[in-house]
Amino acid sequence: MRILWLTLGYVALLLGLAGVVLPLVPTTPFLILSAFAFSKGSPRLERWLVDHPRFGPPIRDWREERALSRRAKWLASIVMAVTLVGGILARLSTTILLVQAVIFCAVALFLWTRPEPLRSAR
Repeated sequence: MRILWLTLGYVALLLGLAGVVLPLVPTTPFLILSAFAFSKGSPRLERWLVDHPRFGPPIRDWREERALSRRAKWLASIVMAVTLVGGILARLSTTILLVQAVIFCAVALFLWTRPEPLRSAR
């Protein structure tokens, strides 16, 4: 089972790292997933990720407060809007666009109802 957790952790970490350089790939959700998977498969890797100066703060914010930064919320919302517009421009079927829009609205509702981290309110 440890191998599965480590594999999931590494895949999520790679996707999160891709999100740093690719504008349409989200970073924070994949880092949170990676930290969770590493917590099951390798406490050392989990500790490294949570203590990382760049990637650790959003993970700690989620774990401690179930909070997301305003920047993360905006970036996710923009990515969803760009994806939907891209689907329209690609002339995807109306059914696919409607399913996509409903899912994106649900995700946006979830994101924007999460608090912002207390440290960013200071």
